[in-house]
Amino acid sequence: MIEQFINFVIRPPRADYNPDQYLWEREFSLAGRTYQRQDLELKNARGYTLKCSHYLPSPFPEDTSLPCVIYCHGNSGCRADANEAAVILLPSNITVFTLDFLGSGLSDGDYVSLGWHEKDDLKIVVSHLRSNKQISRIGLWGRSMGAVTSLLYGAEDPSIAGMVLDSAFSNLYNLMMELVDVYKIRLPKFTVKMAVQYMRRVIEKKAKFDIMKLNCILVAPKTFIPVLFGHASDEKFIQPRHSDLISESYGDKNIIKFDGDHNSSRPQFFYDSVSIFFYNVLRPPQVSIADKLEKYYDLGDLKLGSGVDESVLYEILSSLRSATTDAASSSSAFPTVSATKSVTELLSEVGPLTDVDPLFGEETKDDNDGIGHDEAADVQVKLNGHTEDCCSYTSSNRESWGRCSSLGGSDQESCDSDTYLYMYSIYKYIFVYLWLIYILSCFILYIMSEHCEVKMIRSTGRIKRRIKLEKLKRNRRVTHLRSWRLLADDCGFAF
Repeated sequence: MIEQFINFVIRPPRADYNPDQYLWEREFSLAGRTYQRQDLELKNARGYTLKCSHYLPSPFPEDTSLPCVIYCHGNSGCRADANEAAVILLPSNITVFTLDFLGSGLSDGDYVSLGWHEKDDLKIVVSHLRSNKQISRIGLWGRSMGAVTSLLYGAEDPSIAGMVLDSAFSNLYNLMMELVDVYKIRLPKFTVKMAVQYMRRVIEKKAKFDIMKLNCILVAPKTFIPVLFGHASDEKFIQPRHSDLISESYGDKNIIKFDGDHNSSRPQFFYDSVSIFFYNVLRPPQVSIADKLEKYYDLGDLKLGSGVDESVLYEILSSLRSATTDAASSSSAFPTVSATKSVTELLSEVGPLTDVDPLFGEETKDDNDGIGHDEAADVQVKLNGHTEDCCSYTSSNRESWGRCSSLGGSDQESCDSDTYLYMYSIYKYIFVYLWLIYILSCFILYIMSEHCEVKMIRSTGRIKRRIKLEKLKRNRRVTHLRSWRLLADDCGFAF
């Protein structure tokens, strides 16, 4: 039974997935730009094969190097966990590299080590990216086990530009002792410590690492990389105080708390904070405003930077946004736009047109001299074409994001329920097993006490007999002495 808990630590449920179904397509569009997924294999220091994927612009810009963020998944995760990272970072000209750690996903290996050996896998990936002249700065984004991996590696490589650590634990031994209280395993502490020591020996033999040495608090003061901590406030598995303990001994850091638990999807404001953080530390090359405008709107010969009045452009975009908003909902009005905002700020707020019927409905119905029905249809097809180009990733033919990814509602809820049921069954068996150990220990102590009591009684009997014998000898000496005195008196001797 205790073997199941050991497997929960070093051999959790392994993600078995089809990369073509659960990862981004090899060629896909995102925010009006085309990207590609390059699959590759790397060998780690122990000779095992690591399955990796790199998301890049297609085609890659010439004479330009782009930064890269390496996404590190959790103990039951895989490369599919980096899907949301690609959505967030690729439009900012930041490439995303992801891998299946040793013992996870489709990579080789039988066991995970919760960051101890994974940091060596991460070192191989960083070396690979360093050898690529098209990659400039490198950042790390880890979740759970991946966050611990990033922190352990960051202590060894100060050249990392920045790290995002989501739900990192401070000390593995303390985490295991906390889980005993969280799942209400009512056993004496010495019994639990005996079980943990046994697990320590077994894990060290199988997975080749010591759970007592996996301590992030010891390496945090030695790390000087800018970091953004994230932790769910309702977390029960790895409680928020773990991130607090690490951040207290860390230097340059920020910490964000949000609603949710260990496996829940992260809120949008956290992703926005991550995007801003990596933009500041990685400094990717900016996309020109003209390129952004041409991707989202067809302005014909109108070009930015060619003497175009921004006020005219502002009015055009304001009317477009108000028209689309009124068409989408007649019961709620769009907030008034501040006249102090620039065109570039307005472009970041205005989304692509999704429905242009209201723009041409009145003209085609009431005004025969205005724009004709065929012309309106042509413009509608043209704008819809740009919309599909900008948002083609939303119509992906994948059935689901997979159980590894944190995107998607129903899949994530089923993943959470399966995880909790699995953990509940494990702890139920552990509870029974530890109770048996406790009863056996009490029985052994009882037998030992009975044996000691018998020995004490025997010892007491020996002592009593020895005391009686000494008294008898003393009495005999006294008797002999008295006899000698009487004999001396009779003979006339004086003593």
